[in-house]
Amino acid sequence: MKMNCYYMSTPPHISDLLLTRYMKICQMHEVQPSSHVVSWLKKVMVQKVTCQKCTIVILLDQLKNADLFPLIDLFRSNDSNALETVDLRCESSVELDEYAILSLIHAINTRLCVVDIRDAPLKEDILRDLFQTGLDCQVLNIKSTEIQKLNMAGKFMHIHTLNMDFCTSLSSMEKDCFTNMPNLTRLSMCATRVSNLWTTVAALLKLPSLLELRFQNCLCCEDTSPCRLKDVNTIKTSSNMPVEGYFGKLHIGEHAVSQKYNSHHPSPICFQRYYREYMIVSLSRLRVLDNCQIGKLDGERAKTVFSSYYEVLPNKRQHKESIISVLHMRETGTSGILNRKAFKSKGPSLHKKSQSFYSRSLCAAKLGSSAWPVSHPLSNISQIRKEEGKILRPRQFEYHQTDPSLMAFGTLEGEVVVINHETGNLVNYVPFSDTNKSVLGLCWLKRYHSKLVVGYDNGSLRLYDINDTLPEFADNYRSSTGVDFDDFQHLTSVHVNATDEQILTSGYSKKVAVYDISTGKRLHLFTDMHREPINVAKFAHHSPSLFVTSSFDHDVKMWDLRTKAVKPCYTASSSSGNVMVCFSPDDLYLLVSAVDNEVKQLLAVDGRLHTDFDIPPTGNGQNYTRSYYMNGRDYIISGSCDEPIVRVCCAQTGRRLRDIYLEGQNARSLMFVQSLRGDPFRHFHMAILAAYVRPSSKWEIIKVNLLSSGQYSSEYKKGQHLYPSYSHRLGT
Repeated sequence: MKMNCYYMSTPPHISDLLLTRYMKICQMHEVQPSSHVVSWLKKVMVQKVTCQKCTIVILLDQLKNADLFPLIDLFRSNDSNALETVDLRCESSVELDEYAILSLIHAINTRLCVVDIRDAPLKEDILRDLFQTGLDCQVLNIKSTEIQKLNMAGKFMHIHTLNMDFCTSLSSMEKDCFTNMPNLTRLSMCATRVSNLWTTVAALLKLPSLLELRFQNCLCCEDTSPCRLKDVNTIKTSSNMPVEGYFGKLHIGEHAVSQKYNSHHPSPICFQRYYREYMIVSLSRLRVLDNCQIGKLDGERAKTVFSSYYEVLPNKRQHKESIISVLHMRETGTSGILNRKAFKSKGPSLHKKSQSFYSRSLCAAKLGSSAWPVSHPLSNISQIRKEEGKILRPRQFEYHQTDPSLMAFGTLEGEVVVINHETGNLVNYVPFSDTNKSVLGLCWLKRYHSKLVVGYDNGSLRLYDINDTLPEFADNYRSSTGVDFDDFQHLTSVHVNATDEQILTSGYSKKVAVYDISTGKRLHLFTDMHREPINVAKFAHHSPSLFVTSSFDHDVKMWDLRTKAVKPCYTASSSSGNVMVCFSPDDLYLLVSAVDNEVKQLLAVDGRLHTDFDIPPTGNGQNYTRSYYMNGRDYIISGSCDEPIVRVCCAQTGRRLRDIYLEGQNARSLMFVQSLRGDPFRHFHMAILAAYVRPSSKWEIIKVNLLSSGQYSSEYKKGQHLYPSYSHRLGT
C-alpha cells in the first residue's frame, strides 16, 4: 500500500510547528508577525509535504528592524532544526540595524547556504566580526566601502564562491587571509583597489581549489565562468595591444584577444604590465581568469613572458631552498652538490662556495617566503621637545657610511637629527634659528666618521660634528668645526669626494661649485655645464676627481677635475629631464633616473646603456623619479613622487623582483615616495621617505625589511602631520 510522503517523513504536527513558534515569539516581543515571514514559513510547510529540501529564503529588504528580533529567536530555538538550508539575501538598499543582521547570521549558523548581503549596511567592525568568526555558507556575496585590508582569518570551510565586487576601499590582503577556505573555487574582486601582484598572489596561493578568478569582468558575463561568446583560440600575440578598460587603457598581457575585450570594472592590478601572464604562471591551477579560459598555449607563452620580466627568487636562484639547509651548508662550508666522479672513487666531495654565495642563498630563502615586508617608522623622536603642537618633519636622510646603526635626517625647518635607527634613540640634534630654511642635502664624510655636511635650500652649507656635546637646543647653536662656506644659490644637492677634501654642490641652476672642506673656500664655480638646471651632482666613490651631473636638459655628463672640467668626458641622454644620478658602490655603473619612471643603468666608463628597467610611465610630467642601489650593486630600488610604490629590480637584468606599496590610514589617504635609500649594511633593507598627498598630512621615514613577513606597525598608523606643499621639491 502506497503511503503519503508527508506521513513518512514527519509527524503531522511538525509541518506547522515553525509557524506556530514564530507567532508565539512575535507575541512575546509584542510585535505584529511579518506577512513576508509567514509566507516564507508556509512555503516550508509545502516543501515538507512534497518531500522537497526544506529551504527558506530570507529577503532582508522586505523586513523592518522590529521583524528581525523574532526571527533571531526563532532560529535560536530547537524548532528551527527542521530547516535544512537558509539563504539570506538583500536585493536592494535597506536601513536595518547592522548588529541585528549580524545576530541573525550567527543564529542561523550552520544552515546558511547563500549569503548575499551586498546591499546590507554592514560597517567595518561588523564585517571584521564576520571575517574573524567565519561562516558555514557556500556562497558569500558582499560589498562594502569600509574594508581596506582583507583578513578573512575565520573558518569558511564550505564556501565555494566568494564575490567581493565593488568593495571600493579594498586595497590589500593580510598574510593569512584565505587560509581557512579549502573549497573556494570561484573568486571575484572587480572594481576594488587591489594592485599589488606579489601580496595578492601570495594570499591566493592559500586557496588550493581556486579555479576561476576575476579582477575585471567581461561586459556580457555575470559570474566568473568562461565567456561563452569568446573562443580561446582567437587569442593572438600582440604585446603592445592596449585594451580599453573602464579607467582607460590596460594590458591584459602579452596576448590580447583579437576581438575587442569588453573589460568592465577593472581593479588597478589589471593595469600592471603582464598582469595576465604573472597570474597564470603564479597560480598554476587556475583555469579561468577574468572570464577568459586559460589554454595550454596561454600557459606556455605566459612562462616565456614571466621569465623575461620577473624574478621568482633573488640573486639568480632557480630553486627555493630552506633556510635551515642554507645555514647547514654555510656551517659545513659546502654547496651540498656531490661531485659524482669523486663519489665513485674517493667518496663524496662537496664544492666549496664563498661566503657571499651563502649570504645570497640565505637572502633568497628568506625573501622567497616574504611577500609582506616588515615596515615601521623612524621619525617620531619623543626625546626632542619642541614648542607645543610642533613635530619633526623630515625632508632628507642618509645612512651613516661606517656605523650600521646611525642615520641622519634633515627637516623642513632646517633641523638636523642623528638617531640610532635600530633603537630609535636620539644621538644628536641641531636646531636652526631660521625656520624658513629646509634641509635638501646631507652627506656623511668617509674618513672623518663623526662629521656630515648639510645643505639648505637658502644656499647655506654647514659642517657638523656629531661628537659635540648634545646642545640644549639653543637657537644660535653652531658646530665646533668653525668652517664657513660661501652660499650656493638654489641648492638642491651636496656630496663629498672619496678623500673628504672637497664638497660638490648643485641646484636649480646651471652652476656647480666645489669647496675645500677644511677651509670653506670655494675652489671652483662651473657655469653653463648644462642647458637646464642641474638638480644632482655626485662624486665617484673611489676616484676623488671624477663627478657626474644630471640635468633637466635630458643629459648626464661625466667630468674630471684634473682637466678643470673644461668639457665633459662624455654625455649620455635620456628621453626626459633627469632628476638624479648616482654611482654604483664600485663605480662601475651610473644609475640615472629621469622624470616619470625612466630609469637606466649606464657603464660609467663611457656612458653606454647597460640596463633599461622598463618601468611603466604614468603620463605625469611632474612625476619625479629617484633610484638607488641596494645590496651593493645587485639591485636597484626606484620610487616616484606621484606613486605609492617602490620597485625592486635586478641591476643586471632589469627583471622585477618585487613592488612595495605604501598604505595610508584609509582609502583616501594617498601616499607618494619623496626619497629612498638602500641600507648599505643589510641586504634587502631600505628606508623610504614617504608623504601623504592630502593637506596637513604626515611625512615619515619608513624602514623596510624585505626578508621578514609582517605588517605596518600600529605606530606607523598614528603617524605625523607634515606639510605636503614640498611634495614636488627637487633634490635627492
